[in-house]
Amino acid sequence: MKPGLKSWLKFNAVGIIGVGVQLAALAVFRSVLGWSIRGATVAAVECAVLHNFAWHERWTWAHRKLEARGVLGRLLKFNISNGLISIVGNLALMELLAVRLHFNYMLSNLAAIGVLSLLNFFVSDKLVFK
Repeated sequence: MKPGLKSWLKFNAVGIIGVGVQLAALAVFRSVLGWSIRGATVAAVECAVLHNFAWHERWTWAHRKLEARGVLGRLLKFNISNGLISIVGNLALMELLAVRLHFNYMLSNLAAIGVLSLLNFFVSDKLVFK
């Protein structure tokens, strides 16, 4: 199997688990703690970003033999790139779908995650874990 395809499949496997992390966090922040949709979305996305980074570092791009001492730099790059893309994209789509169009906030969040996943893979592959 080609390394790019293998990384893509691993990225998606991590992402599927990350979706669970994000949705669970969103449900807790919104339904249990009563946070606003916007605040709950930002916090939930960041939980998923941190989860995904840890798995991408150890598994998705482990074949690239990345320097251990560069992990904090990669975490910063991942948060600035994937984190920013995910937070801004999720906020925009949640604003449209959940707030303005009154769709279910969990389904709206799933739609946002799906839309942003391709862009996040490209940025991770070419910038963060190169």
